[in-house]
Amino acid sequence: MKLGIIGLPQSGKTTIYNALTRGNTPTTASAGRIEVHTAVVDVPDPRVTKLSGMFKPKKTIYTKVTYADIAGLEAGSAKSGISGQLLNHLNQMEGLILVVRGFTDDNVMHPNGTVNPVRDAESMLTELLLNDLIAVERKIEKLAEERKKGGTDKALNARQTELFEKLNKTLSDNKPLRSMEFTNDEQKELASFGLLTRKPILTVFNMGEGQSAPDAVLDHPSVALMGKLEMEIAQLSPEDAAVFMEEYGIKELSLSRMINLSYDLLQVQTFFTVGEDEVRAWTTKRGASAAESAAEIHTDLQRGFVRAEVVAYEDLISLGSMNEAKAKGKLRLEGKEYPVKDGDIMHIRSSL
Repeated sequence: MKLGIIGLPQSGKTTIYNALTRGNTPTTASAGRIEVHTAVVDVPDPRVTKLSGMFKPKKTIYTKVTYADIAGLEAGSAKSGISGQLLNHLNQMEGLILVVRGFTDDNVMHPNGTVNPVRDAESMLTELLLNDLIAVERKIEKLAEERKKGGTDKALNARQTELFEKLNKTLSDNKPLRSMEFTNDEQKELASFGLLTRKPILTVFNMGEGQSAPDAVLDHPSVALMGKLEMEIAQLSPEDAAVFMEEYGIKELSLSRMINLSYDLLQVQTFFTVGEDEVRAWTTKRGASAAESAAEIHTDLQRGFVRAEVVAYEDLISLGSMNEAKAKGKLRLEGKEYPVKDGDIMHIRSSL
C-alpha cells in the first residue's frame, strides 16, 4: 500500500507523517522546492504476534504500508494544471491523505490568514477536481484533433471520446471521479491517465489539544487527531509513551488508527501464511479469490494453483494447533474461486 500525504503549507502535514512513521523529518519545508519524504512502516497486527508465538518461526514478517509526505500542493495550483513533477509523485500513490489544519498557533501563520478547516478541505478537494477537469478537457480536444486529421483508429477514438465526455460531465457537476463506476475495460483505459479524483481519499483534521473535529460534510472518510501531541508520543520509548497516553486519555495512537482507515480506504484485507520457517502477513483486495491472493505471494502459485488449505485465525487460536484444527474439521480444502476472508491462514498447493 502506498499513500500520499498532501495539504496546504503549515497544515501540519509533516507532523502527521512523523506521527505515522515515528520519524523526525523537519516540519519546515524548503521554499520553492517539491520535496517528498517516504517511509515504510510495519502494520501492527496482534494476530501476527500471536501466530509467531505459536509457530516460533525463524522469521516473522508484518505487512507494510508506505507513506509519502508530498510537498508542493497549494491553493490555485490547478488553474493551469498541477506541475508535472508533483503530478508524477501523486500518480504513484494508491490513495491520498489530505491533512487539513484545525489547530491555532500564533507562531505558525496560516497561508490564508485564518484557520478554517472546512474551507481548506473544500479548497484542496477543488484543486484536485480542477486538475482532473483540465486534463480531461485537454484529452477531449486532442481526440477531436485526431478525428479531423484522420488516419487514426476510429473505433478507439469513438470509445475514448465517449468515456472522457462522461468524465467531463461528472467533473463539471463538481463530483469526483471516484463517484463513478467503471467497467474493467474502462479501468484499463484510464490506468495510465493520471486522474487524482479517482483515487480514494481520507481527510485528516489536524487539531490542537482539546479540540474536536469540525462539522464537515464530505463524500469520503475523515478523522480528527492531535498531530503535534501524537508526534511527540511517537518519539518516546514504549514505556514513557504508555504513561503519556494514559495521562492524556489516548487509547490508540494515530499509527494504528490510520492504518485501519487506510485498509478501509484501499479496500484491502490481511491473510497469513505460517510455518517453522516463516510467519507472514499478506494483503489482498477484499473479495479476491484464493488464486488471486496466491499471486500476492508469487505469480507461479496463481498459475499453478491446485487448491488452498484454509483455516480461520480464530479457529486456529481457539484450538491451539493445526492438528487440532484438522481433527475438528476446521482446516478446509478450497478451490481457486474461494473468496478469501480477512484473517484466513492459507497454504497454497501448486503444480509449479
